[in-house]
Amino acid sequence: MTARTLTVANQKGGVGKTTTTFHLARAAVVADQRVLVVDADPQGNFTSVGAREPLEDDEVGLADALSGRSAMTMRDVIVPGIWPGLDVVPTTGDQLSDVRDELVIAKTGRESRLRNALSEVRDDYDLILVDALPGIDQLLVNALTAADGVLIVTHTKLFSSNGLAALLRTISDVQTYYNPSLRVAGILANEHQASTRAAAAWSAEIDKAAQGLDLHLLRPFVPKSQIISDAVEAARGLDEWPERASDARALAAIYAAHLKTLEGSLR
Repeated sequence: MTARTLTVANQKGGVGKTTTTFHLARAAVVADQRVLVVDADPQGNFTSVGAREPLEDDEVGLADALSGRSAMTMRDVIVPGIWPGLDVVPTTGDQLSDVRDELVIAKTGRESRLRNALSEVRDDYDLILVDALPGIDQLLVNALTAADGVLIVTHTKLFSSNGLAALLRTISDVQTYYNPSLRVAGILANEHQASTRAAAAWSAEIDKAAQGLDLHLLRPFVPKSQIISDAVEAARGLDEWPERASDARALAAIYAAHLKTLEGSLR
């Protein structure tokens, strides 16, 4: 079975893309899926928590699989992840930033380099997650061109149709020119504080905006919880978290439910 590929994206930084990718990957591994995470952010945050062994800045990674100056393939750069069933295409040092610059001046086929590189390993996995960088550039276009679907991650406080307009235009352009089968799999709202007086207003605003854009809003929202980020920093799944275990398991169940919904949208 060929893997489904989901790109996790937002043009804003700090909204929890890597955290979301991490916990969705764990949910898939727990469900006995073979998972590949592609760290397509030059900061390499997923690599630092998701790769089984620490990697030096000069080690091979995604940049080598994408660069026209390298003969390495995607299979050459994959490393084991922290859980059985998880592999990682890492990003280290400044190498991916250099390749981003290379893509800017490249001509024919630059938008499809990631899709072409992944083609040799897609049959090895059930799910491929691409942790995209904040911003809109050729790395994001590559991440969208390679994907079956895109998950937009946001905070309820930051969500607005105007704020997402540039990202949605880019998605539309990719659909038109490079990947007509790409779909928006959903919107995931992070760090929701349901107990605040503003919660009802934010919920209504995000619902209205999502409906107006004809986008699927995942429910329930992911609540604001220190456990979520602490688990990532410790490279542990929520189901592995020993403190406040019942709360952690409840949060793990939210990600598992969202993964199931997202996979259903990609069929």
